Formats: sequence, C-alpha cells, structure tokens
Amino acid sequence: MLLTEFNTVNFSPSCERNKHAIAEQLLRYFKHSKSVLEIGSLSGQHAAHFAPLLPHLRWQPSDLAENVRALTQNIANSDISNIEAPIALDVSHRHLWPEQKYDGIFSANSLHIMSWSHVECFFKNLQQCLVEHAVLCIYGPFKYQGEFTSRSNANFDLWLKDRDMVSGVRDFEMVHQLAEDIGFSLKQDINMPANNQLLIWQRKSGSAK
Repeated sequence: MLLTEFNTVNFSPSCERNKHAIAEQLLRYFKHSKSVLEIGSLSGQHAAHFAPLLPHLRWQPSDLAENVRALTQNIANSDISNIEAPIALDVSHRHLWPEQKYDGIFSANSLHIMSWSHVECFFKNLQQCLVEHAVLCIYGPFKYQGEFTSRSNANFDLWLKDRDMVSGVRDFEMVHQLAEDIGFSLKQDINMPANNQLLIWQRKSGSAK
C-alpha cells in the first residue's frame, strides 16, 4: 500500500518528489546489505518506497520519540513485510542508539535540521551499531568550500536559520571529516535533483568496534 497525502501523518511533499531518484542509487549501494537503519524517518515515506525495492534486506525506521507513534501507524498502513517496527532514536543520546549492528545507514534531509553538535553526535554514536564495510548514504543540500551550490540553497539556509538558529546547510568538508574520523572513505558524491547531493561512504576494514 502506498503512503499518500491522505493517509499519512507528517506527509512530506519533498519525500514524494525525491524518492524515485534516491531509490535508483540505493538499489546499487544497498544491493549487498542485509539490514539498513534509517535515521530521521518521520513519515516513513522513504521506508515504504525503498523497502519493497530491496526485498533482500530489513529496513529499520527511526525518529525522535515524539514522532514514533505516527510513524508506526504509517508503517502499519503500508503493510510491507521487510520494514521493522519503528524505534525511537535521538542521535545525541548514546544509550538510545540500537544495540543491533547494521551494514547500511540512510538519512535524508536531517543534518541541516540538527544543530552542529548533534551532527557531531550523529557520527560519533553511529560507530556502535555498524559492522565492518558498512555503507553510509546521506541525502540533502551541502555547501562546498563555504559556497552554496545554488541561490535556492542559500535562501533555504536563511529560512532554516530564521526558524532555528542552530540549523543550516552543512559544509561538505566538515561532514566528510566526521565520516573519515570514524573510518569511512567517500565512495561517491552524486548530484541529485533540486540542488541536493547523495553522499556515499563505506567503512574501511579494521575500523569497526
């Protein structure tokens, strides 16, 4: 069952627009994965679209505790067999991260919503639930060498900061450094529609804890 605007709590038009382009890439990068943790699932639209296309893996949605009830209902409505029951996850609290190990991590439009300190926690705490060679896929807008890739992204950054001063479009170089610090190497930086990027990292041998 598709999640539509009429039966989905927290329905996101942007998820609906970008899900096909993202799925095309995830089919390549998650083709050998057995379990994927999605961080910041919110409505579950991405999970409901991606999981049936990747029937060989288990898709684990997650979000902040206050969003899990609605997310759980949305996922139940989708009736897709390889999506796990959603879990509460606050990236800043180490003890709230799952004990299970995953070989795939996906997050879309999340890093620019968090504060920078939460972005740092995202990468630091991510280590505890990864296997060796895990693939990390992050989607969203980024700056490069301090410059926006488009006027619309610069305007989006102003909108974000007006709503919450600690949010904002992140610098690719700073995010990439955080990924390198926990043993990831960049595999590809893919230009996506609407001035977004899909960043693909893979964990190096010997870096899993």
